[in-house]
Amino acid sequence: MQRQIEIGLLPASALDAGVAFMALHLEAARALLADPETTALAIILPPAGHDHRDWRLALARDLAREAAPKRVNVVAGLPGDAREATLGFLANAPGVTGQYCVCHE
Repeated sequence: MQRQIEIGLLPASALDAGVAFMALHLEAARALLADPETTALAIILPPAGHDHRDWRLALARDLAREAAPKRVNVVAGLPGDAREATLGFLANAPGVTGQYCVCHE
């Protein structure tokens, strides 16, 4: 079962946002992954500028490696059809892990 954790607000600065996620939300993501019912985790983040791409991709890749064989992906976007379609795709794509997906309406 794919679980989801949605992060509502992060600082505007990429460096500050990465630090805030690690300090405030990483343990919650790890706790979801520790649940035996969880086979995959989608971390949902708010949209951000291109300068946030590196820390978000590193989060997806490194947490996916740590959690293997469970899958971890990071999805950025506002609520809507594009984000829901991406989450649905990831839930049914057993070979996709460690990805950072940006959704646009």
